[in-house]
Amino acid sequence: MQVTVERTDDPSRVLEAAGPFLASDPVAHNLILTLLHARVAQSEPGRYWIATRGDHVVGVVFQSPLTFHATATPMDADVARAVAHGISDEGVELPGIDGEVATSAAFTGAWVERHRISARPTLAQRIYELGALVDHDAPGVLQLAKPEHADFLVGCFTAFADELGEPTLGIASGVDHRIGQGQLWVWIDGEPVSAAGLTQPAERVVRIGPVYTPPAHRGRGYGSALVAGVSRSATTAGNRCVLYTDLENPTSNGIYRAIGYRAVSEGLRYRFTPE
Repeated sequence: MQVTVERTDDPSRVLEAAGPFLASDPVAHNLILTLLHARVAQSEPGRYWIATRGDHVVGVVFQSPLTFHATATPMDADVARAVAHGISDEGVELPGIDGEVATSAAFTGAWVERHRISARPTLAQRIYELGALVDHDAPGVLQLAKPEHADFLVGCFTAFADELGEPTLGIASGVDHRIGQGQLWVWIDGEPVSAAGLTQPAERVVRIGPVYTPPAHRGRGYGSALVAGVSRSATTAGNRCVLYTDLENPTSNGIYRAIGYRAVSEGLRYRFTPE
């Protein structure tokens, strides 16, 4: 059956039309779910595509900010290719695509063939979900971030974005907003030494991240204790916890497994490069 691709600039429209589809797998769809809710709460220009086959939604693609790569839900290869062609037909120029490995590869194959450009993988990630939590001790205490921690948090998240090659524009305003929403945590050992974010629940799933410990404070267990403490708070509230890791970072992958996180799937980001 033919795949139809609908474009909208309204995140509320996506949640209305694709809500049951996104809720059907809240772990795999958590990133797009939380981003859509964030755009509804705090408006920012974006493009969103809904793929349907017959009466059923079979995929969603999210792009916001408009200069950022697009993010796709897992979808069948033929759906991913149809979405790539549908977006191409609009004349939209995407800088890249991010998603589950097979989805991202199928989309990229169709995109580069259509545009006669090159693409290369730039970030391989693993999605983890918390199983049985293993608490971790370290000197200091867990604390919900306050306005006086803003400078430390901006420094941490800017360094985190730089390490991944992500844009840093808007980090300061984002930190202020998330402090006000109770979505940022710090580990205090005389001073702030590690930082973590936590999304609002989407279908009872929360995502921990970014997580960052400045180099001067590493090797003392602060990050492990912070993630374990935030995870404990989230699960006590009745939520499932997920997080994303960079597969090039064996330290973080080992730390999260030791806390009780287990791998669910892998993701891959491609960057498109015009000839």
